[in-house]
Amino acid sequence: MEVDGEAQPFRLFSSRAKTKSKLKPEPEPEVRAQSEPRSPDPAGVEAEHADPDPAPTIVTETGEADDAEAAAGAAAATFADLGLSQWLVDTCEALGMKCPTAVQRRCIPRALAGEDVLGIAQTGSGKTAAFALPILHRLGEDPYGVAALALAPTRELAAQLAEQFRALGAPLGIRCLAAIGGFESLGQAKGLARRPHVVVATPGRIATLVKDDPDLAKVFARTKFLVLDEADRVLDVNFEEELRVIFSCLPKKRQTFLFSATMSDNLRSLLELSGNKSYFFEAYEGFKTVETLKQHYIHLPYDGKELHLSYLLSKMKDKEDTIHQIGDPIRSAIVFVSQCKTCVFLDLLLQELGHPAVSLHSHKSQAQRLLALNRFKSGQVPVLLATDVGSRGLDIQTVDLVINYDIPWEARDYIHRVGRTARASRGGLAISFLTQKDICLLHEIEDIVGKQLEPFECSDKEVTKDITKVFKAKRLAKMKMDDEGHQERVQARKEQKKRDLVRKRKHAE
Repeated sequence: MEVDGEAQPFRLFSSRAKTKSKLKPEPEPEVRAQSEPRSPDPAGVEAEHADPDPAPTIVTETGEADDAEAAAGAAAATFADLGLSQWLVDTCEALGMKCPTAVQRRCIPRALAGEDVLGIAQTGSGKTAAFALPILHRLGEDPYGVAALALAPTRELAAQLAEQFRALGAPLGIRCLAAIGGFESLGQAKGLARRPHVVVATPGRIATLVKDDPDLAKVFARTKFLVLDEADRVLDVNFEEELRVIFSCLPKKRQTFLFSATMSDNLRSLLELSGNKSYFFEAYEGFKTVETLKQHYIHLPYDGKELHLSYLLSKMKDKEDTIHQIGDPIRSAIVFVSQCKTCVFLDLLLQELGHPAVSLHSHKSQAQRLLALNRFKSGQVPVLLATDVGSRGLDIQTVDLVINYDIPWEARDYIHRVGRTARASRGGLAISFLTQKDICLLHEIEDIVGKQLEPFECSDKEVTKDITKVFKAKRLAKMKMDDEGHQERVQARKEQKKRDLVRKRKHAE
């Protein structure tokens, strides 16, 4: 088996692989993703459905091959060149997808050839189409039952994936079901029993549906494709029990597509246990952000965050004004925070200051979350306040600015947050609020991404000109939170989670 083009030689991932290679083994890459605690159980579940002592042919190919082709003046491939059906080529053109990206050029032919694929590529590089197009191609040849199950770590990402499958599969009349929490499960169970072509789900909801009605497991008897989008999060230990239930329903012979912007040990482990030929594409080694993204920080006291946030958002209100690091007006912005209570507080604060905004966090019902997201996507509201529930996979073209109101504890979360802007080769700006206690976190992020963040220049006089207004709004926002009993509701949720955990453990025993 050989890689077309000027790719790097194959590299075996698993020491148990028995296939012989004429090439000398290559050493492991020098730059590796930050190590994470390995959770063997999800991989162990997969092992139950793989051949004993499998010997997959696992190959790797990096984005360096694409750079070499570009240097050689090779013409960019079209979607037709990838072997896709003509109706899919026409659909891509109608949706404005003219030329395939690197991850699409490399992974789509391998998927059409029947191989398992692990694709690691930067945010905004077109990973969704890299697995959706091959699935729809096969559905066009033989539309039957639940052909594909796609798992996503968050409800918002699952809903977005379902929308993209419907858009790409519209000429085929594809039936796609989004099975996510926050909505009545009976309707989703009935929809699943009608055997849609594609099921997009969060692991928790699909596992619950199957456990509540074991007959629904038969729906997946002929499933040919399993997709794990943002796979590093799906394979997290928190989804271990759900994955056991899901994998037990799926047939042994199927294709598995794993896609993510960041690599983890669990991804490598699961790929090694595949009984099929497996192809690994890595557009870069380690954690990277795109070159078109400008990354800055503002060093400030902790109680200066609200002032600087108001200042930055005021730059968006005047369409003639710009933030000089971009040079163009900011169309929309996402403000990331670490806790739900901060999200609620900022929502109330910005209301008092007259900055239109919507919020996205787990204390809202799913209907409220989707409504907020739709208002932001449609341009009705220019600012989205979000916890990390909004950091994965959301593709909104108008986002020009990402503000880290709270710097994330993990560098991987920083990658995904700032990846909401500067997508598909567009420019973007990321600004992180840095307090004294966050300096070590900033250095860790800089070490991982291999880039030093620059200080963001802003006039103290301009930032503080509305200080009285901002501090008054801050007091009113806190008073409203107290009046609405926010802290009591938070405590009630914590107690409910504890009861659910105890009930879950008793059930497992």
